[in-house]
Amino acid sequence: MKDIEILTLQEVKQLIENNKILSLAGDEKILSQLPEGKWIAGTTPYIIDKKNGGIFTQDKIYVEDLTALVKNFKIETYTEDNFDEISENIYENGFTIFIIPAFSEIHEYFALNNRLIRKLYKNPFVGWISGFDLNDGNAKAKIFDGRTGENFNDKAIAIHVELPENKQAGVNIVNIFKQNKEADEILFPESGFSAEECLINGEKQNFADYIVNNKIDTKIPIVADYSGIQINVSIKEVNTENKTVHFYAPVFENRIYKFAVPVVDYKKEFKIKVPKLYNEIAFSCNCILNYLYGELENKKISIGGPVTFGEIAYGLLNQTLVYMTVNDA
Repeated sequence: MKDIEILTLQEVKQLIENNKILSLAGDEKILSQLPEGKWIAGTTPYIIDKKNGGIFTQDKIYVEDLTALVKNFKIETYTEDNFDEISENIYENGFTIFIIPAFSEIHEYFALNNRLIRKLYKNPFVGWISGFDLNDGNAKAKIFDGRTGENFNDKAIAIHVELPENKQAGVNIVNIFKQNKEADEILFPESGFSAEECLINGEKQNFADYIVNNKIDTKIPIVADYSGIQINVSIKEVNTENKTVHFYAPVFENRIYKFAVPVVDYKKEFKIKVPKLYNEIAFSCNCILNYLYGELENKKISIGGPVTFGEIAYGLLNQTLVYMTVNDA
């Protein structure tokens, strides 16, 4: 159906010169050397290789070759100003891969306003938040527009793909976390990427104080139940001075959250949760927090992909694995 590989710069250049339609992930230094062509990319030096497990690389590129799937396609960049155009570019039968640079304005805008996209749930809308080397204090997350070779830290990029009539795409979210039913109920009065006051079991408290006083492990996400689907929000920082908790994805007002049940063995949990696949994967990604907290470097899990600063499956997700398959209609 298609190929997913980790390739050298020269190998990817050859694919581009051969007019292949590609979705790429890699370090900014190597992506900036690619020629113009039919490709999009996001920055991350962290990759999960299905054969070798998690790796840090600045001289290899993760390649999703979409060419064999494509009946038609569009590559577009987006900001808040043309956000409404996303709906117009979604095909009746196909999928969208959407890449957003971490901590940009469009990152926050998409997370809070994705439901404004008409036809959002028409077909799989997947993607990821690009990142950077965590040990490089000057690095910024970028996206690349292969049509021009330009990179941006303030725009999102998408490839909208139309599939042949005999194909259809399906998206899956693998979440190794679940609500701890015994944990306190948490409600936030406002939606956003940070919170101060909240209701804990109906009692008003400062969320930062609550976490500190209860010695809660912030590697564990808070989880909301969306009609049986468990959706995580990961904690980025607990600022005890400002008494503010910052998140990697937004919390939403008046929705019940609970801290998750701790996960001891991430690799084992992914092995349990990932089903046997009968169709080839057309897209996949996994969270940087799973990579770090689960110590996935050099550990094999059954689905590879770029390691991201957030995952997209219609909305913004945290600490999940997202993958998409293309099947016979």
